[in-house]
Amino acid sequence: MLFLIIFIAIFLIINWTRPFYSDRNKEILVSDESKCFSEDAKSIIYNKNRAEAVLLIHGFPTTPKMYTYAAKRLDEAGYDAYAPLIPTFGSNIKDFEKTNYTQWFTFICSYYEDLRKKYKKLYVLGISMGGAMTLDIGEKYSNTPLAPDRIIAISSPVAYNNIRFGIYTNLSAMLAPTAALFIKNINARIVYSRPESNDGNEDWNGYGGTFIKQGLSLAAAFDRIRHNLKRIAVPMYVMHDKNDQTVPFKNLAVIEMYCHDYIYVKREVEMKGDFKHSHHSLLMYHSVQKEYMDDIISFLRGSYDRKEK
Repeated sequence: MLFLIIFIAIFLIINWTRPFYSDRNKEILVSDESKCFSEDAKSIIYNKNRAEAVLLIHGFPTTPKMYTYAAKRLDEAGYDAYAPLIPTFGSNIKDFEKTNYTQWFTFICSYYEDLRKKYKKLYVLGISMGGAMTLDIGEKYSNTPLAPDRIIAISSPVAYNNIRFGIYTNLSAMLAPTAALFIKNINARIVYSRPESNDGNEDWNGYGGTFIKQGLSLAAAFDRIRHNLKRIAVPMYVMHDKNDQTVPFKNLAVIEMYCHDYIYVKREVEMKGDFKHSHHSLLMYHSVQKEYMDDIISFLRGSYDRKEK
């Protein structure tokens, strides 16, 4: 009996802490949007050779379509806007299953560095995984000549299941390291739209289902990003909905804990209404996107440079 208890304890600890996981595939991803499952999955770009630009990083496992409104608003406000499709997203599930966070972020860093060399001022905005990548960019480039001028991180995860911070995104993910040895995904499929949803979320597209190894890769990346948050040294705008059903709201407090000195704007929002969505992809939602983008553009223009507390 004691042996069984010890075995179960070791099994749970290994699955919780993922000590043996690392992103092994480091192959450089190349963009090929001819493989997109829909025109709606492709990159959104407003390039008018202006002095300032915004890089918008999409979430997991969606596409740049989530920024249709935001990119247009940024263009109208006088910024070039780039929402690239990360390779293997929005295209072929079999290709996607072979990739990981390290590869996705390497692609985004290369894209970012190309833009940084071109623009006098460059800002980065991300939602969900894109928000985590935005923080990652802040950590990687702060205090270097390639530092972003400002960053906006929305609904950003920095912990998946974490006892210390009381964050439990999905407890069944404790079994992921073991499950990944036997299965690649659960009910993986292409999602062209969500007609059962509303408030703009019906336009969401990407992949549906559960991707075991990609989820492990993300969880490991969130741990690293959280540990490095103190490296960020650029003005920050952070936002999270209190009723987010995808990324727990408590992630915002963790970000504030480590980045307090550089958070110029913190928005704890709470959408009210009969919405059939997860209160997560905030800039997609018709009921709030104008208000939120007005606020973000004000931040980009320096309106909040006397830091809000």
